[in-house]
Amino acid sequence: MDINQEIHNAFEVIKEGGIILYPTDTVWGIGCDATNPEAVAKIYKLKQRAETQSMICLMNGEKMIYNVFKEIPEVAWQIMDFSENPTTLVLDKPRNVAPNIIAPDNTLGIRLVKEPFCFKLMERMKKPLVSTSANISGQPTPKSFKEISPEIIKGVDYVVNLHHDKIAGKPSTIIKLTNDSQVKVIRK
Repeated sequence: MDINQEIHNAFEVIKEGGIILYPTDTVWGIGCDATNPEAVAKIYKLKQRAETQSMICLMNGEKMIYNVFKEIPEVAWQIMDFSENPTTLVLDKPRNVAPNIIAPDNTLGIRLVKEPFCFKLMERMKKPLVSTSANISGQPTPKSFKEISPEIIKGVDYVVNLHHDKIAGKPSTIIKLTNDSQVKVIRK
């Protein structure tokens, strides 16, 4: 399947408030426009997940990060520059995103991606992309497309037709950074 056609198809669904099932730089994810609270609510419902369990946003560059966070700790840039594996950073005081993806402690997890499909889709959206593993809350994270439950596949508005045969990498490392310079590793 043509990546540009898949980007077009996914973009059309997302701009109408739909949710997609798509390959990321780590595992298969369920996503939507991170600024659309109704679309975010659809993902919580599909995953049977409490809205207090926040989800992360994928971003494709500094401009997008600065649109969501006014203050970014210097160490965040160092971690992003030097991490060899996909790394999610949890940062303080997000703005310009749907309120229901912000954690109760006013933080948001973000990950910069280079994976071509995600990167180009966000380039077209000009907005961050919600990313959460393609499973019902509490179930194991699928390692490949064929491990994704039919309930998830039927519950999304569009399934991206790329990398269905690829085995996923491991979920990203998660590091929480506060504006007062505290660092906490949440998941290695």
